[in-house]
Amino acid sequence: MTKLWAGRTEAETAKLADDFNSSISFDSRMARQDITGSMAHAAMLGAKGIITQDEADALIDGLHTILDDLSSGALHIDPAAEDIHMFVEQVLTERLGDVGKKLHTARSRNDQVALDFRMYLRDEIDELTALTKALAAVVCDKAEEYKAAIMPGYTHLQRAQPITFGHQLMAYAMMLLRDLGRLEDCRRRLNISPIGCCALAGTTYDTDRELEAGKLGFDGICLNSIDGVSDRDFAVELCAALSIEMMHLSRFAEELILWSSWEFQFIELPDAYTTGSSIMPQKKNPDMAELVRGKTGRVYGDLMGILTVLKGLPLAYNKDMQEDKEGVFDACDTAKMCLEVMAGMLPGMKAKTDRMLKAASEGFINATDFADYLVTKGLPFRSAYKISGAMVAKCIREGRTLEDLSLEEYKKASPLIEADIYEAIDLRNCVQKRVSAGGTSVQSVEKQIDTVRDVLNS
Repeated sequence: MTKLWAGRTEAETAKLADDFNSSISFDSRMARQDITGSMAHAAMLGAKGIITQDEADALIDGLHTILDDLSSGALHIDPAAEDIHMFVEQVLTERLGDVGKKLHTARSRNDQVALDFRMYLRDEIDELTALTKALAAVVCDKAEEYKAAIMPGYTHLQRAQPITFGHQLMAYAMMLLRDLGRLEDCRRRLNISPIGCCALAGTTYDTDRELEAGKLGFDGICLNSIDGVSDRDFAVELCAALSIEMMHLSRFAEELILWSSWEFQFIELPDAYTTGSSIMPQKKNPDMAELVRGKTGRVYGDLMGILTVLKGLPLAYNKDMQEDKEGVFDACDTAKMCLEVMAGMLPGMKAKTDRMLKAASEGFINATDFADYLVTKGLPFRSAYKISGAMVAKCIREGRTLEDLSLEEYKKASPLIEADIYEAIDLRNCVQKRVSAGGTSVQSVEKQIDTVRDVLNS
């Protein structure tokens, strides 16, 4: 394929250099955005009289045909092309002749690639947003199903206080809401058009950048042409947002792995999202959850890659910036797959509520409630804490639980204790009494579910 930039040099580029320089293998995924952007550019050129309206119409029709032919398979992207921008312009010129050569008036590949990249990632963000909402909705459904299922809550991976499984699940729903917020923020900052910045200094043509930006759904234009072609903050920001979201998915996956282990036996994952062992027939491995956990590191790497590419670049465009795409594309692809897998796996997850309740009953996780009970009787909290701790130590020595102690034993610890102590340390009451906003009571969990669903449906 003839190079459209030929003219400055006389010697042929070495094949090795051509291969090294080519980006068609990965930027071809931006074909639709490139063609759509070029249609808007042609329309602007015609509207401003930079080319005739007939020429603009011919360019737009020709670009429509190329897009249709790519979609139908009648046209295939040439892997020998330097990049998707050159490929589209070359095909257009072959079909329209000299009119096709007018498409690139008042723009450069520098602002063209920046435009395509923003448009492509804008579409990716919309898809990631939809997938994040879908996963959050599944989490809410599961939380509602298990809003009253008592389990031990943990700090330091030690049994701490009684909670419900629904409460635990809703913690992840809240993380996903923040992920949605970051994606929305990233999209808002990304949605500024660079087209018309040209190579770096703008153009001598009387263009209408706002018209072109509006046709492409942008909220405004880059106000400095040097920044317009050299900014990749939006790519970094998206990778950062996806890194945080993958961190959330990884934490969730880690708990699914722990909870499904023989040591916990809190949940059972669906067969469709687990595998067996090649040698141990008793195994049911949480491979999908483990892969989500593992792929998190991959997205972190994509973030570090784009940051490192950009960290020492002088303004404006440099060829280094061709390395901005593969990592970001990979981060988007990886995050989308992990979101889909998690949303597919969770509906079939079953909680072993009896096992959860048994674990909650064995860990003295009602010790704080015992102390709180003494506070209601007039004892200072630190004194109550000391008595509660001493009674827990006594139970541990004797292999008993707080519920096993007799009222006489309790009264020896404090004469303030009455028969209502047993009601105070009952696990179900411990959960239901936590009525503070955001707490673990069934009523509170229901409010959390409603809040998240309201956001998802807004």
